[in-house]
Amino acid sequence: MSETAAVRPSNRIFIDKQHPETYRALVATTQAAKDAAAAAGLDRALVELVNLRVSQLNACAYCLNLHTRAALRAGETTQRLGVLAAWRDTELFTSRERAALALAEATTHPAEAGAQTAAYAEARATLSDDEISAVIWIAITMNAFNRVSVMSKHPVRESPPVPGQ
Repeated sequence: MSETAAVRPSNRIFIDKQHPETYRALVATTQAAKDAAAAAGLDRALVELVNLRVSQLNACAYCLNLHTRAALRAGETTQRLGVLAAWRDTELFTSRERAALALAEATTHPAEAGAQTAAYAEARATLSDDEISAVIWIAITMNAFNRVSVMSKHPVRESPPVPGQ
């Protein structure tokens, strides 16, 4: 292995840079999903929990780094972020958050029909139609960004601490 190959994380193409017009369309769709979430009354911290849970399921280091910082800026606690992967096993999340997280997981793994049916039923009992739609759109766009970053192998670099943390 050459010295350059050892230092460089991969020889992958950054597809966002290769086709910037396609990436800009994804960014615009994501902004529309964020706007729908805000209009539905979903606060920024809940949106970031959904982004993080989807990114955990997809093992996207780049998005986990980015959205952990965003969640902290939105007022999320390090305790809740630390247990997010096991959210079902804690009492730290509200019924609304639980419904959104289950729906985000079902959106990320749609082939799991039983889990999808259960998640949708839980969402129907807790969230409005607008909130359900917004959570699904947030999860869809986060899944798309995860795939961009995973397939491009976007690097995670050291960053300064989030203010207040």
